Amino acid sequence: MTARTSSINRVGAMTALALGVLSYGLMQTMLVPAIGALQHALHTGASGATWAVMSAPLLASAILTPLVGRLGDRFGRRRVLLPVLVIYLIATLAAAAAPGIGVLIAARAAQGISMAILPLAFGSVPDVLAPERVHAGLGMLSGLIGGAAGIALVCGGLLVDHTSWRWLFVVGAVLITAALVFTYLFVPESATRAPGRLDPAGIALLTGGLCGILLALTVAPTAGWLSLPVVALAAGGVALLIGFACVERRLRFPLIDMDLVLDRRAGIVHLTAFTLGAIQFAYYVLIPKLVELPVTAGGFGRSVTMAGLVMLPSTLVILPASAATGRLARRHGARLPLLAGLLATAAGAGLLATAHSTLWQLAVCALPIGIGTGLVMAALPAELHRVVDPARAATANGINTVSRTVGGAVGSQFGAALTLGSITTGLPITFWVAAAAGIAGAAATLTLSPRQSPDGVKVVESAMNSA
Repeated sequence: MTARTSSINRVGAMTALALGVLSYGLMQTMLVPAIGALQHALHTGASGATWAVMSAPLLASAILTPLVGRLGDRFGRRRVLLPVLVIYLIATLAAAAAPGIGVLIAARAAQGISMAILPLAFGSVPDVLAPERVHAGLGMLSGLIGGAAGIALVCGGLLVDHTSWRWLFVVGAVLITAALVFTYLFVPESATRAPGRLDPAGIALLTGGLCGILLALTVAPTAGWLSLPVVALAAGGVALLIGFACVERRLRFPLIDMDLVLDRRAGIVHLTAFTLGAIQFAYYVLIPKLVELPVTAGGFGRSVTMAGLVMLPSTLVILPASAATGRLARRHGARLPLLAGLLATAAGAGLLATAHSTLWQLAVCALPIGIGTGLVMAALPAELHRVVDPARAATANGINTVSRTVGGAVGSQFGAALTLGSITTGLPITFWVAAAAGIAGAAATLTLSPRQSPDGVKVVESAMNSA
């Protein structure tokens, strides 16, 4: 055993990867309860604040994540992770000092590169841990994503209510700096490389396609879902993505191997991620809005901190649910936690659609969403690990992360559109649609083979039992 793989270096390397994932999870949702505060502080409307909090980073991350994941597979994950963290840190500091909404939106767009930390971190775990502990490491990082994102809602509320929204980015900058230092000191370079070269045509088509679709979802609530700009953006985006798929299938070294997208099993895993993201972000956006809206507008008229506290119970169950995933997969295969997780999130959405007249109902009815999030997030990398070559692991996880991001954009923008006139009528419809989506996603997982290879089972072993 070399010094590079000694126990203390493994601990340092996993700490580095965990800090990177934690910084992403926190910044992903820490600003969600602060949309109203940003509107007031930066003298902007709801549209500008929503762009800064949700739309800009979602757009950028959907474009950058598959590209960065491919670069990690091609040139080495540590070599790519370090500049990603540097860019992320610079963008976070710029956001903290932003003098106006325009600069903040630009900084948040640059922060979108942070999502690329996830595929790079997942792909680096086999280079960091001994084979028998790789699976626990992946389970730990998966659990951190959901857990950190939820806890950020509470932390964000406390910081906004008692200090300033700028401190949200200061806290993020501290974590990113720590992740950068630990990555430089302890994370080894990846042992595998994917052959090939960059694909500029694929990058352009993918960028245009995702931008068209996500921009359509962003402007639809104000312009109208069937308005000419929305239809044109959506149609153009779909056409470019079809062109992207056609081009990539003809290349020897594509940006994204379409087998990772169009293969039936991999496609279902990505669909599962998309469905989870839609339900998650509908919940993240609508519940704080309901809690903070004045009573005269149909809300509860409470503080940003209270909005975070209402959502705390559902976040506390994410890590225990992730811990249980390994045991479920060991006995029944990875399909079971995917199926159970989507059904749980559908049940939570249905409960919120029917019971949301008190704060305690909001807290209790959302518990199944937290449980389902933990189950699905821990099982997703397991299923990908089972069907994807290790040299393409970062790319596959990048596609899966983008699927959840696009699902989040759909869920958040769909919810925003339906609650634009009245939250009391739009919220139930949104959550009923989310429940139906969860059931449909669960039905799709039934087509997966229930069998699980030993490696696939071990991928979802909980870090709580062996880290």
